[in-house]
This record gives sequence, C-alpha cells and structure tokens, in this order.
Amino acid sequence: MNKKNPGNQDEQEKARKLSEDEQKRLEAFEQLSQDMVREGYRRVELTVSIKKANLFAVLLLIPLLVVGFGLFFLLHHEITEDFHAYSFFIVMAVCFVLVVVHELIHGLSWSIFAEHHWKDIAFGFMTQYLTPYCSCRVPLSKGQYIFGALMPLVILGILPMIAGILTGSILTLFVGIIMADAAAGDILIVWNLLKYRSEAKQIVYMDHPTQAGGVVFER
Repeated sequence: MNKKNPGNQDEQEKARKLSEDEQKRLEAFEQLSQDMVREGYRRVELTVSIKKANLFAVLLLIPLLVVGFGLFFLLHHEITEDFHAYSFFIVMAVCFVLVVVHELIHGLSWSIFAEHHWKDIAFGFMTQYLTPYCSCRVPLSKGQYIFGALMPLVILGILPMIAGILTGSILTLFVGIIMADAAAGDILIVWNLLKYRSEAKQIVYMDHPTQAGGVVFER
C-alpha cells in the first residue's frame, strides 16, 4: 500500500482565512474524518496547491494554442472572421462569466450522484487567489468524482474548441482554449486521483471543503 500522504504542501494556502460558512464546512469535514479514522480508515490527502495549478495552467496554454490553432489553419488555411477593436473585450467578458458557469457545472454534475442532490453542493471563493470553487459535501465514487471534475473542461473547453475549428470561428476557438486552460487545476486533481494506487478493500472519495482536490479514506 502507498504509505505516502500526497497533497497540498503549501502551508500558507492551507492556513488562509476562511469565511464563516467555510469554517463550518471544514469543522463538519474534520469531524467526519475523525469518525472514519476511529472506524479504521486511513486518510490520504490528494489536494492540489493553487500555485501549482496556476503554474500548470501557464504551461498547458502552450500546447492548447499549438493544437487548437494548428488544426484551425490546417482546415481553413486563413481567418475569414471579422474582427473589431472590441472583440478581445467581448471574449474576456464571456470567459469571465464562464468562470462562474464552470463552478456551476461542477456542482450540477456532482449533485446528480449526491444523496440530497443540490443541497449537498457548496460554493466558495479564495479571495487572495481570486479563485472561485465548488465542493461536494458527501462521499462519491471514483468515477463520479472524476465525472464532475472534468465536465467543465469538456463542456466549456473541448466542445467550443471543436466547434470553433469546424465552423471557422476563431473567437469561439479562443474562448474554448481559455476555458480549457481554466480547467488546469481540475486536470491536476484528476491526475492525482488516477495515479494514486491502493490495495485497500474499502475506499471512500471525498471532496475537500476548502482546498482544491479530494481526500481518500481507505481501509
């Protein structure tokens, strides 16, 4: 069994000031964690540092641009779409709104599997990192967790990229690239989950209430 306890090692991030609602959710989560440990479970952190996620987003943007625009020009050879001085600002405004939609998609996806559906979903905002987030309060299976984590990438990133390439809309392609890059943290979270190996017979997956990523309880 993997004896390491991977996860967010940034103590400054973990010690950030929490809102009243976040503090209540964290206390409830820690109580649940203590109960499960008493029942013989081992807690394994699979959380991700926001700083690491932001660095990965910078690196991820390069292949997204190369692949996206490479396929676009391979298919269309030139840009026929009209551009205006305000086109850039429109794209940025659309992406700003889609950042909120990104979190709503997480919540809607996980609520499908949660016992009390939407009531088991919570939202928060990391002020110092200007990062909104969504959290599921109840246990999920590995597949359910991954499904909810990747749905914003698919709906807001991959599908618009494909649509922009096929229709010749460079603006749609650009929105898709930005939103796919905005899912860099989600990709890291899923990667951590997939690469973690355990020989435990019982495994419970929980979303961390105040940090990016999840926690595994196993016995």
